Formats: sequence, C-alpha cells, structure tokens
Amino acid sequence: MFGYVITNIKTLSEEERTRFRALYCGMCRTLKRRYGNLGRMTLSYDMTFVAMVLSALYEPEEERGSERCAAHPLKPHPYAQSAPMDYAADLNVLLAWHKCADNWQDDRSPAALAEMRALSRAYRGASERLPEKARAIEAWMDGIREIERGGAEEIDPPMNLTGAMMGELFRWRGDYWADGLRRMGDALGRFIYLMDAYDDLPRDAKRGRFNPLKPMMGAPDFEELCKRALTMMLADCAEAFEELPVVKDAGLIRNILYSGVWARYLYIQQRKQKRDAKGGNAQ
Repeated sequence: MFGYVITNIKTLSEEERTRFRALYCGMCRTLKRRYGNLGRMTLSYDMTFVAMVLSALYEPEEERGSERCAAHPLKPHPYAQSAPMDYAADLNVLLAWHKCADNWQDDRSPAALAEMRALSRAYRGASERLPEKARAIEAWMDGIREIERGGAEEIDPPMNLTGAMMGELFRWRGDYWADGLRRMGDALGRFIYLMDAYDDLPRDAKRGRFNPLKPMMGAPDFEELCKRALTMMLADCAEAFEELPVVKDAGLIRNILYSGVWARYLYIQQRKQKRDAKGGNAQ
C-alpha cells in the first residue's frame, strides 16, 4: 500500500521538475536530520506530497541550499526544507514502522522484524511528538486487521478506514483549513486503498489472500466500476484541493492529482493488454 502518489515527470516543466526534486531531497534531508540514515530509507512519495500540500497552503519560511549526498555524489543538487517536512517526516516513520509490523505479522518475515526493531526508537520519538496521529494510524491498522480476520470481503469498510486515517494526517493544525485538508486526505486515502486492492487483486486471488475486490472480479462491468470509483474519489480530492487558496506549487500538485496518480492504473491496463495479446496469438 502507498507509493501511488507520484508525478507525471514527462509533463512537468523544467522548473517544476527542479522544484519537485528539491522538495523530495528536502524530505530525505529532513529524515536524515531527525532519524539518521535509517530514517532516509523510509522516504515515501506519499508523505512528501503531504509536506508539499501543507507548504503550498501555509507558505512557511523555507531553508534552501545545494549539496552532494550519498545518493547523488557527483554534483550538488538543490533542496528545500520547511516545518511541514518535519511533520511529514514523523508521519513517514510512523507509517514505515507499522508497515514492517504488518509484514512481520502476515509473513513472519525476518527482514521486516529486523527493520521494525531498528525503527523502534525512531517510532517512539515520532509517537511522542505526534501522539494523536500515532493513535490514528494504530487505530487504522487495528481496524484493517480486524476486517481481514473477519473475512467479510467488502470494499467500503477498509477503504473508509484508510480515508479517515489519511484525512487525519493531512490535518496539520486545527485551524480554518483543517476541514478542507481532511476532505482532501480522506478522498486520497480511499483512492489509495482501492488502487492498491485493484493492483494486488490477481496476486491475492491466486494466493488465496484477503482482497475486498475478489467477490466482484468476475462481474462483466468490474473494470468500469473500478475506474468510475477511482475517478470519483480523485474528483473529490481535487475539488477539496481547488477550494484551498494554493498558489505556490499549484501546478506541481495538479500534475500529481490529475495525472501522476493514474500512472499505476495505466501500467496495469498495459499489462492486461499485453497478456490478452499473447493469449490471442496463442489461439
């Protein structure tokens, strides 16, 4: 889950590409400052997007510079950091720890257990700084596990839980903009859950794993229903964003919401077309 909130780099201007890389490098730099190199390994597009939206809305003071790093050692690259990145970095660590814990519980993966233990100190620190958000993430994980254990494969309960959790994470402050940010995060969270379930469906069906879309996958209008639902959720997310007074980085955020987040969906369709073509040739 997660990893779907990306840019369509091909349609960005050179200025927007530079800006996105500076923000992404800023998040990486923030994670290292707060949690060391282990923290940098948890870097995600999703929480970078949260930081991007909050920075664009609140326009806090930014620290900008240029430096080399282990990932880009050959020449200096720009970075931009701000207070929302501190917040997003803490969220990133909370989510990463829970992802490892979930992998350990599901698969008894030694690698997941080792990473969970390595992140435990960082997790405690992030939980102390953001206790309300830590509780929201924990409640979401507990709710998802309970649904999976119950075996009722219905899409709305886990999708709505994910939306509520993401809505809480987008709400940085309890101010005038909190409700709009919550609506934006809620819709994006529901989109992420549905996209993840849609992406994983063939593998989950083959392996007998929980996936709330399995009862629907044989329906003749399954593909159309999924696309329509995904489109409606992104429309809700975009509508909430457009109601916010965002000017800074607005084009970059729109690129992600209107184009980038569909990248995985388009890849899945291309994969299906190639599979169908091979099947047709075989006949």
